[in-house]
Amino acid sequence: MQSNPTAPLTPALEVLRLYRKNDFTLCDALSSRLEKDPQKLFCIYAGQTYTWQQFHDDVNKACHLFKNQGIKKGDRFGVMARNQYAHIVILFALSKLCAIMVPINPDFSVGEASYVINHADLFGLALDEHGIDNALLAIKEKNLNPWLISLIQTDKQATQTIPKFKELLETMTPQAPLATQALPDDTCIIIYTSGTTGFPKGVMHSQRSFILTGEAFVERVYLQPNDRVMIVLPMFHMNALFYSVSGVIASGCTMIIQTRFSASEFWIQATHNKATVVNIIEAACNILKARSRSEFREDHHLRCAYGVRQSAQAAFRDEFKVPYFVSGYGMTEIPGVTCSPYGGLQKAGSMGPEGKHPDPEQTWAKCKVVDDLGQEVATGQVGELIVQTPIVTQGYFRDEVQTEQAFRDGWFLTGDLVTCDEDGYYTFVSRKKDIIRRRGENIAGAELDRVILEHPNVAEVATIAVPAELGEDEILVAVVLKKDLHMSHQDVADWCAQKLSAMKVPRFVIFLDALPYTPTNKVAKAVLRADASLRQKAVDLQLKK
Repeated sequence: MQSNPTAPLTPALEVLRLYRKNDFTLCDALSSRLEKDPQKLFCIYAGQTYTWQQFHDDVNKACHLFKNQGIKKGDRFGVMARNQYAHIVILFALSKLCAIMVPINPDFSVGEASYVINHADLFGLALDEHGIDNALLAIKEKNLNPWLISLIQTDKQATQTIPKFKELLETMTPQAPLATQALPDDTCIIIYTSGTTGFPKGVMHSQRSFILTGEAFVERVYLQPNDRVMIVLPMFHMNALFYSVSGVIASGCTMIIQTRFSASEFWIQATHNKATVVNIIEAACNILKARSRSEFREDHHLRCAYGVRQSAQAAFRDEFKVPYFVSGYGMTEIPGVTCSPYGGLQKAGSMGPEGKHPDPEQTWAKCKVVDDLGQEVATGQVGELIVQTPIVTQGYFRDEVQTEQAFRDGWFLTGDLVTCDEDGYYTFVSRKKDIIRRRGENIAGAELDRVILEHPNVAEVATIAVPAELGEDEILVAVVLKKDLHMSHQDVADWCAQKLSAMKVPRFVIFLDALPYTPTNKVAKAVLRADASLRQKAVDLQLKK
């Protein structure tokens, strides 16, 4: 382990003040850090290293490449791939042109990919070997014609006609950096997240949001310029981009990009790359906790893990010897809302108090817990969490109705039920919205309802969350069959597997004679969720494998 992981750390504000102030655009934030030490290590990926200067040069080449191709302000460019160095190059190059990156889950089914690619109206799309097959089918299905580039590292027959991004950059002759018209409030990222309508919503964020969130993350985990942040969470999610990547930019430290989370390789990767900070989710923490200690490396350098919740804190502290862990609350629409303080009071099961920015002059998130009428509830009482924050989403792409419904009097409505104690610590109680949180992903129950109802034998269906052994949720579907028609529990899962990604295939299936309904004739999912016996009665398809 590192020689002194608990040594005094430079306060977050002093870390930010090591660099000149930037204008809250990605290109100027990069320039301000580059000026300090251009030869400093910026990224480790796939056995290769990149300095800040090399990253800047790659961004410049990509910027010229995209401009020559005709990308302009407001255009959307998708990246449907597992984590790569190219994600970061593409994001910063697009932002300089005032264009927008749309990261897409490479494990999406054809239907899911088709919806996002079509809805985002992509100018171009970068693909790796994990996303390419379904993406090409989706493009053909919708008769689309985006400019395609390949992020595949090895030769593959299907991509011979698709130019490789790396080779395209190598053909670009050195040119002076392009002038930019980028402004802090230009949209730079659209992340699609599941919504209660059953269709993903495109959450828009500005360049200012990206930079501010990274600066606040310096405060959250006390990022230092000599830190090495290991990225294991997917770059089609908020956490990896807005916390890890932006945190590296803000602190001027180094990122270690892993293609994906691997429990068996986690400690080897952390030790080999001398990682000091990692972001992780509860399910991954519990997987590490449950695995053989023969995989653990005592000589790791990790001093802080973000996202370690109560179920795994003892293991990380006492067995894995990670001295600091913090956990908080945020959504794709409002990252970095609350956080347990680094080295401060940790309350079991709590999401912590309201977070803060290193600069006391920079306003940050304000929270309220309210009843259905919007009135604040008493301390300790359950209510919906509503939030005001400078890094709130700019809205949902091409969805004015959902954007309007997400806000009330300038407050974002989270749809999550929480309590707040006398110390200002918030604790999650349950979800008000019909969202299932499974292995770090948001899944809309309404989406599964819609897909399962397409089966000719199904009359009614309700998809709900039930507790998972490793934290977060598992999926249970309650099905009412049409009269005199039959199907097995496995048939329901197989139908979902044909239509959806593996993450959304239900684990539990139960057949009922009827579903409960509310007075307004909606399925009363709250009644189903409150029935503790439902899971015991359902067939666990995981046990049948």
